[in-house]
Amino acid sequence: MATISFLICLSAFVLIGVSSMRHATGQREDYYLASSTVPPWLVGLSAMATNNSGYMFIGVIGYTYATGLAAIWLMVGWIAGDFLASLYVHKRLRDATEISSEASYGAVLSHWYSRSNALQKLIGLISVVFLMAYASAQLVAGGKALHALFDWPLWAGAVMGSILVMVYCFAGGIRASIWTDAAQSFVMVAAMALLLVMGTQALGGFDAMLVDMSAIDGFLNLFPRDLVLPGLAGGVLFALSWMFAGLSVIGQPHIMVRFMALSDAGLMRRARIWYYLWYTGFYALATGVGMLSRVYISDPGSFDAELALPTMAIEILPPLLVGLVLAGIFAATLSTADSLILSSSAAITHDLLPHRIERPLLIKAATLGVTLFALAWALWNKQSVFSLVVLAWSGMASSFAPLLLVLVMGGRPSQGLSIAMVVGGLLTALLWRYKGLHELVYEGMPGILAGLLIYGVGRLLLKSNKS
Repeated sequence: MATISFLICLSAFVLIGVSSMRHATGQREDYYLASSTVPPWLVGLSAMATNNSGYMFIGVIGYTYATGLAAIWLMVGWIAGDFLASLYVHKRLRDATEISSEASYGAVLSHWYSRSNALQKLIGLISVVFLMAYASAQLVAGGKALHALFDWPLWAGAVMGSILVMVYCFAGGIRASIWTDAAQSFVMVAAMALLLVMGTQALGGFDAMLVDMSAIDGFLNLFPRDLVLPGLAGGVLFALSWMFAGLSVIGQPHIMVRFMALSDAGLMRRARIWYYLWYTGFYALATGVGMLSRVYISDPGSFDAELALPTMAIEILPPLLVGLVLAGIFAATLSTADSLILSSSAAITHDLLPHRIERPLLIKAATLGVTLFALAWALWNKQSVFSLVVLAWSGMASSFAPLLLVLVMGGRPSQGLSIAMVVGGLLTALLWRYKGLHELVYEGMPGILAGLLIYGVGRLLLKSNKS
């Protein structure tokens, strides 16, 4: 019964994606930006589903299972940083997309005020590497979910996910992705709410649940135990570093392209309202489920924390609803994987190749190649979903967010200074992670700050040379 309900949900998603073919024009701008005709509510729901991926169902819930109440600072910091960045970036990025008439995130950044081909190729190269790493993590998350619920081999979910992603992308490009994202967002929220409510009831209610959680040593502590600073100061630094993780959304091509595809820049506020209402509600539900899972699965030493949600679903839900929860997890992985693959394809065909590809068949061939590479990466991947996503997320954020912030604030860095900002931010984040400092502070924070610092120093040097 669980398999039947799961397949019914997936079939519905496929039909929605395929139906977008009726609106496809075959043009590059339509394939990658839906001809900038997407209404605000679809932009908001699609951005929410794309942002809250298998990382949320598998990675964040696993982290919350291991950490406890202190994981709430990820939610607070992440959403706050995302919101603050959106106040300045989203509308200006949409305006720049229309003015430049470009179809990729990297091309818009590198042609904001003037053409910068070297910068565009650099952004394209970094995008391809990290977007494919991110996509492989989504396929791994889908494989883990199917393995936990149906005992299928880990490769089965990855292969199934990659096939469905190719169906979406071949059917209607980003329009198919956005349409299915909207449907998937409803299933994602319903699955998480269902699991939280039924799990709490099975324990005897909210009060009984709190008693069980308080019996776990340190589980209800407000701050993590391994903070770089003790007490409130450490908690503030922890939350601040994850606020930079939220701000890092503006450095994610696969999410920002949703706002670039909005039908009218004047409707951006409506799109943001839809986005943040669904985002906040879903993240709160995910944090609650993550904490609840620790009560049901009380052996963190020998258990893979990233299997907490599907394992709990099997324990407390009837088979029909288990299929719905699995569909929610799989929907989250697909909604992000197809977006990542499309953005990676855009970076190849629009940013990296010497001659932009316009023919639909060649564009789809590039998408197929990216999908197969991401699948191969997923099948050989040994890292956790959480760590791989954070690495890709921080890498792109440290590379692109400082430059985008400077551009929307009216700065006009030269090509050389822009490249220095991108490279300096990325190297700082990678070095921070290599040294193990990401255990204390999210590496995107020093990466973004380093990029901004490079811009400030570059401006000062330019002024001193002129004087």
